[in-house]
Amino acid sequence: MTRPLVVLSGGLDSTVCMALAAEETGEAPLALTFDYGQRHRTELDRAAGVAGHFRSEHLVVQLDTSAWGGSALTDASIDVPVAGSTDGIPATYVPARNSIFLAVALGVAEARKLDAVWIGVNAIDYSGYPDCRPEFIEAFRGVAATGQKRGVDGDPIAIRTPLIGCTKEQIVRLGVEQGAPLQLTWSCYRGGDRPCGTCDACDLRARGFAAAGVDDPALA
Repeated sequence: MTRPLVVLSGGLDSTVCMALAAEETGEAPLALTFDYGQRHRTELDRAAGVAGHFRSEHLVVQLDTSAWGGSALTDASIDVPVAGSTDGIPATYVPARNSIFLAVALGVAEARKLDAVWIGVNAIDYSGYPDCRPEFIEAFRGVAATGQKRGVDGDPIAIRTPLIGCTKEQIVRLGVEQGAPLQLTWSCYRGGDRPCGTCDACDLRARGFAAAGVDDPALA
């Protein structure tokens, strides 16, 4: 079994995904992180720390999605909404982000002769992004099967989504069971020295740790 490639943001979900990939394969994953023009650098620093914890090669891809804007995560002139204040897809949605991430990840995996891309998307306790749903992932499996040499040759790169049907409580519990470095992770959309505690990502994280009966080690 070749080492897995994990799309690593430095957040809770991707870090737990990293731990699961390492445990299943017995290999230090290739960590793939995107510097996509996000409004703060904290998650990039945390991703580097997580990759170091697993002794992984850490590949950082530069993409400036802020050039086209359209998201509170890449355009500082758009306010990050308070949790629960938005109906439908929130302003923190980044147009085509996971489409771009998976396309690059599949390309890197094919070039490195790796068999699987792991991504910590979640369709239960999440912010409502359309590119975190099972339908989206299944469509991308079709892309891998039809748009890459390996797919045409009958050996498509697998896309693994072990957390897609999990609640945040379950993700926290998995992270604790796997010994994932949850203390290194960052979820807040706003950045800063401490999580804001009011954005959707902070709210989902806090409710997940509370439901699991676990203190968030990143707040210690």
